[in-house]
Amino acid sequence: MRVSWSPGYEVPLPEGHPFPMPKFTALRRILEDEGLLRPQDVVEPDEAPLDDLRLIHDEAYVRALATGTLSAKAERRLGLPWSPQLLRRSRLAVTGTLNAARMALADGIAANLAGGTHHACPDRGEGFCVFNDVGIAIRRLQGEGRVRRVLIVDLDVHQGNGNAIVFGPGAPDGGDPDVFTMSMHGAKNFPIRKPASDLDVPLPDGMHDEAYLDLLQRNLPAAIDQSRPELVFYLAGVDPVVGDRYGRLRMTRAGIHQRDGLVLETMRQRGLPVTMLLSGGYARTPEATADLHAISHREAARVFVRERARLRLV
Repeated sequence: MRVSWSPGYEVPLPEGHPFPMPKFTALRRILEDEGLLRPQDVVEPDEAPLDDLRLIHDEAYVRALATGTLSAKAERRLGLPWSPQLLRRSRLAVTGTLNAARMALADGIAANLAGGTHHACPDRGEGFCVFNDVGIAIRRLQGEGRVRRVLIVDLDVHQGNGNAIVFGPGAPDGGDPDVFTMSMHGAKNFPIRKPASDLDVPLPDGMHDEAYLDLLQRNLPAAIDQSRPELVFYLAGVDPVVGDRYGRLRMTRAGIHQRDGLVLETMRQRGLPVTMLLSGGYARTPEATADLHAISHREAARVFVRERARLRLV
């Protein structure tokens, strides 16, 4: 499976900062060590042009980031200190998602070893999300005529408010009927104000595997049926797992395996190309977080890559 990745995905943060920045490099190392990723399958992205960012984000916000003139309040809301490296990193990740989507259309599945920054809104960043990579990729692909109908399956524990504000039925311009936003998230978790997605599935604190998977199994087919997508973006956040610093759910590692397997099996059976993205995860260490992110790739190998090998033998 081809992936987008760049050494520029990891940039320095102040000591003690809660964002697990080393997870991006750690994830690539884990996937290579397990034989799930070959060096020749890594596609390094370029920085997204500023005009790409403007497909989703306001001119004032893009300019403030480009010139390093974010206000102190805006930087606090973002949760990351501005730096030239952070700006470059965020632009690389945007192109990484766009490239992964193009590869998914060609191959059936691909991934960005970053991305899924679903809290980035047109006029601001928040929750460690600088640019809305999925939104920008969708607008580029629509503009190129590659796709029209898209499904976003967001299983990060925090609602994808940025995607809802851009595409959902509660968007200021009425949203985009060709982009279906599905979000399963903690009902009482961040963000406090949750704009309407096309399908929101709020979850109580402390939810375990069985109840979660039952809800997913009932709602995912409905989202596919309603959206009739040509491409799926899967935001495979691992913060629903028990012990996550910001998660408040109690899914097990086995439950995350079942979740990712369910999503990917469903997409394979429906013949839908899938772009996998990391989104959130805040385990005990960046390495533990990366190991949880690797679950979706382990499941992708089981569902897609080994299935292709089986078909070649038939």
